[in-house]
Amino acid sequence: MSVSFDIQSSIANYRVVIENGAFAEIQRQDENSAVLCDNFFETAFSGNAKVIAVPANEETKSLTSVPEIIVKMRDLALTRQAKLTAVGGGSLQDIATFCASIYMRGIKWDYIPTTLLGMVDSCIGGKSSINVGRYKNLVGNFHPPETIIIDPNLVKTLNSEQKIAGLCEAVKICYAKGSSCFSEYMRLNPQMDMNVEGYADVIELSLKAKKWFIEIDEFDKAERLLLNFGHTFGHALEGASNFEVSHGIAVGLGMLIAVNYAQVSGGLEHIPADTQQLKDYVIGLLDEIPMLKEIIQRIDVEKVFECFISDKKHSTSHFIIISVNDSGALERLFIDKIEANIINLKSAISSVISQSYK
Repeated sequence: MSVSFDIQSSIANYRVVIENGAFAEIQRQDENSAVLCDNFFETAFSGNAKVIAVPANEETKSLTSVPEIIVKMRDLALTRQAKLTAVGGGSLQDIATFCASIYMRGIKWDYIPTTLLGMVDSCIGGKSSINVGRYKNLVGNFHPPETIIIDPNLVKTLNSEQKIAGLCEAVKICYAKGSSCFSEYMRLNPQMDMNVEGYADVIELSLKAKKWFIEIDEFDKAERLLLNFGHTFGHALEGASNFEVSHGIAVGLGMLIAVNYAQVSGGLEHIPADTQQLKDYVIGLLDEIPMLKEIIQRIDVEKVFECFISDKKHSTSHFIIISVNDSGALERLFIDKIEANIINLKSAISSVISQSYK
């Protein structure tokens, strides 16, 4: 399989290539380039390659990690004409985007996502999200790569939870795009145990759906904000669990909480067919993760809410989330910070935690 398409950007257009076996082609690096990768791939490159390996975790995508990486880039004698090749998942991509954007006021870079979440979602869009202290994704910028190279064969290196995390993000994007795209996603019947060709189809569908959002709203001002569906509650679950719940899984749970909020707040009397299908599908995916229910039930609702209210997307007077309306379409909700609404928000969170996300 080989598919390619361009993403239009006001900063610089960039290309996406989806090709089985593509990873082998990028393992050879020239002398004026360097690889920033997670530790798993440190030995995957030729002996003369300039490699900076870092742990693939939330601590790596923090502001405190940036100086050390920048110094290593300089120690490798990278010039303004150098190119950085980032190899890893979403956390690695965040720190690579940020470092490439500020090193010598910006150098070119390529990205090879190695997680399914990275392949179906975060690899396009060109933005970084960096943690600062206890605040998740507090700072960042936009600095798209020149080329994104996706090798679906790398899915075979992932465990079941990593695959499910990616599918949660993929179905979110396709649902956000609308009924037609969501129906096409469900027609593919994406499951954790499907073959590489099946994953390649999901990757292509999800990225082309996200491409639409990026090209009409590059800087997250309008339509692209719908892709935050599941994220505000998801980030809160990540923080409250001390990241025992990973990002993609938290987004899946966050979508369930957002739908529950629409119900308990009175904004959704009857769940539309597409929304019910989404809920059933996400629950089916989450059921495949060993011990997840036990982990979820240990999370304190008050701690989740504390993390929720600190989210940067809220305003002074409103909590801002993405939820569903009576037609099943996504919409931004501006929720007054009054006691009745706080009770409903906690109820929506509690219903997912106490009932093991049913």
